[in-house]
Order: sequence, then C-alpha cells, then structure tokens
Amino acid sequence: LYLKQMKDFIRRNKCEQGSRFDLLCPLSVCFVSEQPPHRTFDYVLVAHKVDDDNNQKAQRQQAFIQQLEKKNITVTRIVHDDKVFFGLRAPSKMFEDYQYLLKVSDSCNWCGDVRGAVTQCIIIQAKYSLYFNLFPYSQRKQQKELKKKWARWSALFTGQPFNDVKCYFGEKVALYYLWLSWYTKLLVPAAGLGVVVFLYGLAFFNTNPLIKEVCNSSIIMCPRCDNRCPVWQLSDSCFYAKLSHLFDNEGTVAFAMFMAIWATLFLELWKRHRARHVSQWKVYDWCEEEEELILKIVNDPNCTTKHFIHSYVRSTVVLILVTLMLMLIIGLTQALVVFRVVAGPLISEGSWAFIRDHANTVAMMLGAVLHYVTIQIMTRVNRWVSLKLCDIEKINSFAATERSFTVKMFTFQFFTLFSSLFYVAFFLGRINGHPGNYVRIARWRLEECHPSGCLTDLFIQMAVIMLLKQTLNNIFEFTVPWLKRCLRRNAAKKLERKCGYCYRKACHDEQGRIEPCDICKLRDWLRNYHLADTDAFSLFNEFLEMVVQFSFTTIFVAAFPLAPLLALINNIFEIRLDAIKMVGLERRLVPRKTNDIGVWTKVLEAIGVLAVIANGLVIGVSSDFIPRLVYRYRYGPCLVQTSDINCMQGYINDTLSTALISHSAVQKDFSIIQMKTEDGFNVTQCSYRDYRSDEDYTLTSQFWLVLAVRFAFVILFEHVVVVCKFIAAWFVPNNPMQVKNHRLTDKLARLKEELRETKRSRSTDV
Repeated sequence: LYLKQMKDFIRRNKCEQGSRFDLLCPLSVCFVSEQPPHRTFDYVLVAHKVDDDNNQKAQRQQAFIQQLEKKNITVTRIVHDDKVFFGLRAPSKMFEDYQYLLKVSDSCNWCGDVRGAVTQCIIIQAKYSLYFNLFPYSQRKQQKELKKKWARWSALFTGQPFNDVKCYFGEKVALYYLWLSWYTKLLVPAAGLGVVVFLYGLAFFNTNPLIKEVCNSSIIMCPRCDNRCPVWQLSDSCFYAKLSHLFDNEGTVAFAMFMAIWATLFLELWKRHRARHVSQWKVYDWCEEEEELILKIVNDPNCTTKHFIHSYVRSTVVLILVTLMLMLIIGLTQALVVFRVVAGPLISEGSWAFIRDHANTVAMMLGAVLHYVTIQIMTRVNRWVSLKLCDIEKINSFAATERSFTVKMFTFQFFTLFSSLFYVAFFLGRINGHPGNYVRIARWRLEECHPSGCLTDLFIQMAVIMLLKQTLNNIFEFTVPWLKRCLRRNAAKKLERKCGYCYRKACHDEQGRIEPCDICKLRDWLRNYHLADTDAFSLFNEFLEMVVQFSFTTIFVAAFPLAPLLALINNIFEIRLDAIKMVGLERRLVPRKTNDIGVWTKVLEAIGVLAVIANGLVIGVSSDFIPRLVYRYRYGPCLVQTSDINCMQGYINDTLSTALISHSAVQKDFSIIQMKTEDGFNVTQCSYRDYRSDEDYTLTSQFWLVLAVRFAFVILFEHVVVVCKFIAAWFVPNNPMQVKNHRLTDKLARLKEELRETKRSRSTDV
C-alpha cells in the first residue's frame, strides 16, 4: 500500500512543485465479512481543475495518479465545478499481506485467520494509512447509528459505546474517550469533597473569630501604593477576609492530601480499566513500531530499515533552544507581573470609588485576563517551535516523533499556563520589602499580599483562567466547525434526491456488491469535503486540553477546592461536545491502532508528583495555616489561660508590624497627603503585614520560628503523601488477574493453532 512514501510524495508535489491535493475523511466501516455489501473507496484526492494539459501542475498531478495506478490502486475520476475528485480503491491482496504480517509479528494477537477473511478493523488500519479521506455513500449507516445513540445532547448522561467508537474511529480515539470517561467518573468523589471543604469555610463565614477581628479592627494600614494611595483601615477589607477564609482553612490541608493520593489512585485504576478494554479489543501486545515496519513491507517488499541515529550536536542544539524558549515564556510572566505592578497604582488613582478601593484585586483580574490572551497566542507559537525542534532531532519513527513532540509541547504549555500562578503562589508579597525599604521595578512598588493572606489572589487567578479557558475554548471548538458546515453544505444539497439508480439490480456486480453512480459518489464526497478539516493534531489538542485541566485540578487544588467540581461539569459537556464535533462537524479522523494513551501516562504521573510538591508548598508557604498553628501553640492567649477564651484571639494584630512616620526612610516612601485619613486626621504610624521590629525593622524571632515550621511542614507533608502514593500504587495492581489469565489462555490457544497449521502444511508438502 502506498504508505509513508506516498505521504512524502504528496508533500513534495504540494509544497515544492506546486500541485495541490486536498484530503477528505477516511472510510467509515468496520468489516465483519469477507466482502462488503457495497463497493467503497478507501480515500479521495481533491485537486484544482486545470484545463491546459500542457500545464506543469497538471502534468505532475497526472504523473502522481499514474504512480498510484502502478501500485494496482483503482482510480475513479469525477470533475465537479473547479475541482477534480480522484477516488482510490486499493486491491484486497495488500490487506491480506498486511493481515498476515501482523500475525507473524505478533503485534496484534488476534489475527488468526490468514486465509483471506477480512476481520474487524485490521484491514481498516492498512487502508487508513493513506492520507485521502472519505465518507463513502454505502457506509453512512454506522455514522447515523453513532449520532443516534452517542453524538447528541439528549445522551448527555448516558454511557458511551466504546466498541462502536473503536470500529468507527479506531482504538486511539476510543481510548481517548475511555480515558476521559474514567477521569470524569473519578472526579465525582473529588468534586464532592471539594464542595464539603468549601461549605466548611462557608459555615463560619460570619462567625469565625479571625474574620471578626478584621471586621471590628480600628488598625490603620500603610498606603498600598505610592503618591495618591492614602492610609486605610483594616476593617475595610472585611469582605476580602471572609473570602480568604473560604479557601484558607483547616479543611484545605486534608483536601490537598486527598487529591495527591487521588491522582495516584486515578492513574492506577485507569491502567486496570485500560487493560480490560485493550484485552477485549485484542491489541494488548500491539506494537506501533512493528506496525510501521509492516506497512513499509506491504508498500515495498524490498524496503530497508531506517537505522537509529543519535547526534550529541543535535541534542545539544535542541536543549539550548528549549532553554531559550522557556526563558522567553518566563520573561512573558515577568511582563505580566510588571503589568500588575503598574496597573495597581494607576487604577487606584481613577475616578470610580469602588474600583479605586479594590485596585489590587482589579489589577489581579486584569492580569489574569491578559494571561489568558497570552496563553492563546503562545499555544500557536509553542506548537510551531515544537514541530521545528522535532525536525531538528530527525527521530527514526513516527511514534517516537509523536512522543517527542508531546513532551515538548506540554512542557511549553505548562510553563505558559503555570508560570504566573507559581509567581502568585510563592513570590507575591514575599519580595516586596517593607516601609522605608520597598523593592521597586523602575519607580513602581511590587505588589503586596492582603493582611488576610495571599491565597485569595491565587484563587482569583486560577478561577479566571480556568473558567475563561474551558468556557471560551468549548464555544470556539463547537461553533467554528458548525458555522463552516452551515456555509458549505449547500453544494452537496444540490445533488440530493437526484439518483434512484444505485439500488437497482443493474448496479450489482458479480459478487453482489453495489457500485454507486457518479452522482452519489460526488454527493458524499462533497458532503465530507465541506466539513471542518482534521489532522494529526486534532486528537492531540483534545488530550492536551484535558491534561492541562488535570494539572489545574491537582497542582493548586489547596487554593481552589472547587476546581474538581468545575472540571466535572466541564467534562460532562466536553464528552458530548467532542462526540458531536467528531461525528458530524469534522472530517473523520484517520483511525489508528494503539493499546494505551502513550506518553500522556508519563505526563500524568509527573503531574501527580508535582501536585504533591506544589500543594505542600501552597499550604506551608502561601497559606496562613502554619502561622496560625504557631500562634495558637506558642504565642496565643491559651498559653496563659486555657478556659473561656479563644486561642486565636489577637492573631491578626500579631501578624502586623508598625511603621513610624517619624522614621526618615518611611518619610521618603509616604507623603504627608497619604498619611491623612478620610476625616483629615494625621496619623503618626501605620501597620503592614510582616514580622519586623518597630524600632530598626529587623526580622523578629517569631519570623524565623514560623519559617522553620513552614519548611518542616512541607518536608513532612511531602514524605507522608509520597509514602501514601507508593502504598496506593502497590496496593492496586496495574493488570487485573482476569486480564492476565485471559492473555495466558489466548496465547496458549494461538500456539496450539499455529502448531496444528504447521503440521497440516507439512502433511500437505509430503
């Protein structure tokens, strides 16, 4: 079959020599008999019509078609308007060779019948290895069945027909939906516990003593910015303190530990779930590299292998370029930080009182929106760079190239998405300095944390990015193909109901198969040609979107316990949206065999490890859990009096330090106008969040104790959770015993059958 060489030939003719061929979707059929009831085409080439036969473009196209015919591929030519359609039908002998080689290599352990019977979907894989795609007229029944019971909104909460999806789209697409369905099901307990943690914080929304201390405080806080920002009262941030407590309470610690263990259990249970299905589909021992070799042999029996080559020079160049790309992405993150630093003071000088009073929060939200725009732009840049880096590497096989591209693309996307979040989580408010010695970018002061903590800033950043990314991406993914179909389907409608000839007796050949007329062929080719295009990145984009969502759900879940709930709601609609889009709005993906989701499993495992580290740091460094713990047992009033008193009384005041206006360095940072209250009263001192001495602004012993306990907690948290992850991974085996026993039985049966065939052939020879 004209496989990879055909693709290279098409690319050369398209890019270098200028001949243009467009591609349609592949055959939508899963063969269950030796001969299909309808005669179908495997792929269709679409070229622009050229009237001049002496034109070089027309000559190159004709030469290409002749090469296909030399391969015994039947070519049917139909002209329509300014397009020429070439229907390709490959001989069955190629598929028999392909099937036999699969059996010999054991890359597919169910190809037992090599005597000409075409079994389910194996033959399809050989045909799909071309690049010309088609929805044949005679096979639209299977597409309609999928639309009826799967690709419709009314089936939103019904199960998924994975076997039908596998026959129609191939194992690779079926495993995507299998993984997405399993991920969505396991999000239910995570979302439920996240809601419980949120409700726990909500239950003490008005009665928590720390919130009361903020709301009833008369403490004067230092100006939030230079120039026009005046001093303000801590009680003005009462609502912000309540909001902070929703996501920074004792329940988030237990929830973060649960989510770290949940990520491990999810992956281990997924491996078991996958093993059951790939065993049923008889592709457990399938090998992608072996199949690539088989396809080469079917195309050219005299082909040679492409040897593995490793170049330290190329690897060094790729490593340097990856480093430069990551530095660029981190530089964009710094640009977003500068934007918030500049936007905060400018907004605080505005005319709207509400926006002026919440300048830092508004600047944070604007930064999150700008971050989302940056993500959309950098996604395209990251893809282009990843492809170029793969070209530089010159990897041996398509499978290895796909793995390399996936790792590079996800790494770039991860830094693009999470660099800003890492800054908010671990650097915001910790490098800004103090009155009299503020850290500045040019003349602008760095941002400060709210007196109630920095976790709310991280929550706002995550909520805006996650909601915008999921909502807008889903809208564009569905509406763009739908609009394209609406605008383009008129041409195919003109050919509707023009032919009643194709089911007459005269259309049947000697084997009883039906050969549709040119009108019917063209109608179906046009119907599919006008759908949204698909390529090798179509399924990759779906996986990337879901794995990024998995990262949001696990890495910073301590700051956003509602993330699993949002992911669950999104995935319920995502499954059906992708089904409708793939079945009815896009050209059919080229089906490909596989027995796993590939390198994505390794990526998910890496995310699970990173989730443990990140959540430990968020709780230990970003939240106020450790300072509250230290105050309760080391500095709180319960050390002296153990009854009839709240142990956290005075905590807010304990976390604040005082800046004296009489200090010369403080006078340089704050003007006289800034040190006046709204009533015109001049203040002589103001408070800020830190553990510093009021006399010389040095760090107090309490700061160092809190810092030591923070690091101790992070180490303890990570070790405990990692041990729990290892125990969970050991306790849940990857393969069910049922699958292992089935494989042993199947291998024994195949070996016996092979021995019988060998004896039979020997007796025939004699």
